[in-house]
Amino acid sequence: MGVRKRETADARKEANKSIAFAKLNNCPTSPRKMRLVADLVRGQKVERALNILRFSSKEASRKLEKLVLSVIANWQAKNPEANMEEAGLFVKTITVDGGMMLKRLRPAPQGRAHRIRKRSNHVTIVLGSINNTQAI
Repeated sequence: MGVRKRETADARKEANKSIAFAKLNNCPTSPRKMRLVADLVRGQKVERALNILRFSSKEASRKLEKLVLSVIANWQAKNPEANMEEAGLFVKTITVDGGMMLKRLRPAPQGRAHRIRKRSNHVTIVLGSINNTQAI
């Protein structure tokens, strides 16, 4: 690895130490279905986002609820003396990217085959604080 590449990688690691984030990789749901639920909680306060996810009937909301609880735990681990209610935490960014795709074949008429693509996704959540506009 080159010197410049190593320096930028180290700078990125240092920046991530102050940001509370959580990632969910290879979740076996299509990205389109997960984005429907992710759009509901983007920009919401953490308490409201948890309520939205808890009472949603979609399957993807269960996985996002666990991920939001995980990012809250990550924030508390990085800020042990801070109070969550006073910090005013909200979902700053939530991104849903396409993941690995399992390709299967389904029999079709006249000896043909149709390809079935079983999609997965990667979800990343970053928390922000209202008190200071930086990501915490």
